[in-house]
Amino acid sequence: MKKFLIFAVLTLFSFITDVQAQKNHIDHMVWDQLLLLNVSNEGKVDYKGFIRDKFLFDKYFKSLSTNYPAESAETTEKLAYWVNLYNAVVMKMVIDHYPIKSINDLENPWKKKSITINNKEYSLDDIEHKVLRKMDEPRIHFLLNCAATSSPKLWNRAYTSRNITQALEEKTIEYINDPSKNLVANDDVKLSKVFEWYAKDFNNGDIKNYVNQYAKEKIQKSSKIAYLEYDWSLNEQE
Repeated sequence: MKKFLIFAVLTLFSFITDVQAQKNHIDHMVWDQLLLLNVSNEGKVDYKGFIRDKFLFDKYFKSLSTNYPAESAETTEKLAYWVNLYNAVVMKMVIDHYPIKSINDLENPWKKKSITINNKEYSLDDIEHKVLRKMDEPRIHFLLNCAATSSPKLWNRAYTSRNITQALEEKTIEYINDPSKNLVANDDVKLSKVFEWYAKDFNNGDIKNYVNQYAKEKIQKSSKIAYLEYDWSLNEQE
């Protein structure tokens, strides 16, 4: 019964999305419901569930091409849109080629042009490096999910202009204090590769001070930082 009711709601939102597309109105409700239905609280994904609901996902994905923030839009609206877009592009790549063991099984997934917005093609790298990182908000790195076990968890809700500010703070705290992602114990400091790959984004390379803003266990000034191997295996529900 629960599955039927959610499906009915998704179908209704799908119709609404079609109407809204004509008005250039951004609405992430379908994405929100798909995530709620197919992603656990631990961030594990039921990709088969997304495939079952693929026609609804495809409608949402298509709407992102025509419904995008205006230049004058609030920063929160832009952040929510581009983070949702990044995560949706990753989701589309996985379910279009499922079953796979890792996104890296695909041919050049980061450079592949996956969506056209306002007559411009975008890849995952374009979204991350040419749009999101230029918004000077390093916490976006803890919201972006690349379908990997070592990635920040895929939230089972859509980001919106109303929740993105709180989400940025909460997801950063969650990720930094997740012992499966970062280990800080006295002088034994092993951090996620995210901090190595994007070091300049975090206090211009001052990783220790940045992490200590959010970490329960603080990194000592004398401690040396090592980086954990990144697990690229698919973040799939068992």
